[in-house]
Amino acid sequence: MAIAHTGASMRYGMNQEKMSEVVYKAHLAGETPSAVTQEFKIIQDTNSRCQKNTLSFVLSPTVEDGKKLSVKKLEELTDRFVKQMKLQQHQAMAFVHRDKKHLHVHLYVNRIGFDGKAYNDSYIGKHSQLAAEKVAKEMHLTTTREVQQVKQQSLLHIRALIKQQHLKTLQTRPKTVDQYIKRMQKQGVKVIPVINKSKQLQGFRFTYKSHNLKGSAVHREMSGGKILQAISYNNAKGLKLSKENTLKIVNQTVTLNANLAASIAKKVAKHVIKKAIDTGIGIGY
Repeated sequence: MAIAHTGASMRYGMNQEKMSEVVYKAHLAGETPSAVTQEFKIIQDTNSRCQKNTLSFVLSPTVEDGKKLSVKKLEELTDRFVKQMKLQQHQAMAFVHRDKKHLHVHLYVNRIGFDGKAYNDSYIGKHSQLAAEKVAKEMHLTTTREVQQVKQQSLLHIRALIKQQHLKTLQTRPKTVDQYIKRMQKQGVKVIPVINKSKQLQGFRFTYKSHNLKGSAVHREMSGGKILQAISYNNAKGLKLSKENTLKIVNQTVTLNANLAASIAKKVAKHVIKKAIDTGIGIGY
């Protein structure tokens, strides 16, 4: 992204608490944040119209790739990225941070070129993503796309497991939301009601091991409305809502929006009518 606070960013980049180290420098003589900031400013002063005159990037290899990358390799990675972004004729400095297991490089580039023109930052996020992917392929590193594919495969398995526990829990016919939550907990899945500042129930999130997913992301049948409808079926008159469409969940009084409350009532009414027809109640011959 384009930023205005060059000096503060440089100081963060060179923060020794982050176990920082310079891995790349272009068209600069200074070694300290203040000296580099001043060199940037000399060029930036040639274009007074551009306020956000520094470009900030974070290059983040996977944890495993990061373990293999020496300072020389990090310099190569940064240099390749700068060239892919067509920024090789701009002042730049990059620092590696090793304070966490996930090594990452902070790269700061002067947005103003030696000709006084500002680098076009339109869609810079997308352009930098594509540039990073090309560099990763060139250096035989794991790409973001590959990481996402692995995560998606893992999520398919997790979503299936959560849905399976959800169906098992519904088979025990919980009559309240609290019962549903407690029985899911016994299955190893934590259910978290999502309540906004207006105390309105938005839905549910599901935590399983290190994963935390909203209900509709697990399965479309696990949205807040669908879960409430399923629980309502286990009661002769549905969930006990007050006149204000409030409901008690985990010692909290939450509100259901009018559409959701009406939908639950409608579904329950259909269920009761169907049950009456199936059992022959109220039918005369």
